[in-house]
Amino acid sequence: MATQFRDYYETLGVSKTATADEIRSAYRKLARKYHPDVAKDKKEGEEKIKEINEAYEVLSDPEKRTKYDRLGAAWQSGEFAGAPGAAPEGWTFRQGPYEEGTEFHFGGTGFSDFFEQFFGTRRSYAGTPDFDVEAETARRPRKRDVEADMLVSLSEALHGSTRTITLQRGNQSGQPAKTDTYKVKIPAGIREGQRIRLAGQGENGGDLFLRISFQKHPDFRWQDADLYYDLELAPWEAVLGSSVNIPTLDGQAKLKIPAGTVNGATFRLANLGLTRSDGKRGNLYAVVRIEVPESITAEESRLWGELAKTSKFDPRV
Repeated sequence: MATQFRDYYETLGVSKTATADEIRSAYRKLARKYHPDVAKDKKEGEEKIKEINEAYEVLSDPEKRTKYDRLGAAWQSGEFAGAPGAAPEGWTFRQGPYEEGTEFHFGGTGFSDFFEQFFGTRRSYAGTPDFDVEAETARRPRKRDVEADMLVSLSEALHGSTRTITLQRGNQSGQPAKTDTYKVKIPAGIREGQRIRLAGQGENGGDLFLRISFQKHPDFRWQDADLYYDLELAPWEAVLGSSVNIPTLDGQAKLKIPAGTVNGATFRLANLGLTRSDGKRGNLYAVVRIEVPESITAEESRLWGELAKTSKFDPRV
């Protein structure tokens, strides 16, 4: 069955010329709207979150976005015909690269068939050919390892979880497809790029590997086990000081902002990051971004004018 093209720009509601900031802003707005904790329809929210995260995974990555834009143009013009050798320059066609015409379709990994097929999340590595000692002509099928990316939330990475993964093995010769279901344990503290091995579940006795990819988060960036949060403050909060609530993977945390806080100031919230290799927690860093209102009322303009007259502060001195 042909893989359906996905319009990631339409999913996020942005134009094809959208900037990185516009894409990020659209993602954050949608991710917060459809998050399972706040969505009115939980089932719809879960499906929407998957679509939104996949779109952002591609469009927020310059390399993936460039490849996607090239693919989209080729798809619309009919150049990507769905046969080996028909892919645009720089692409590897992924459908059916296995011996004996086997096709693999994954479910429960967090990625669509479109992403898996055209962004290379399905792979097969040739194993050692296994020959009958009596006659090489009686060669048995070659073992191959199969690999897929699995999208994991930061909460799953921190606390661990169990996921249901399906693997449908089809055959281009028209034989019925076979679907296997696995309960996969994601251990607490797993790192991005690590692989979970299901021994003997690949092709012809090879192994199945699930490579961990962290799901983008509307609030946090990460580096190793540390999380980073952009703390947006109004000018008066930074000047006068304030107390704000910071989202964490464990709930809300209160942070006191001292008077005179400058743009770019960083506050450390200890032990609120991801799990490190030694079993301890990393840190959460709140990075201050002072936001200026785009428009103000006449009264606000008058008050800002009064401040400008009375203040002795000059940033250029």
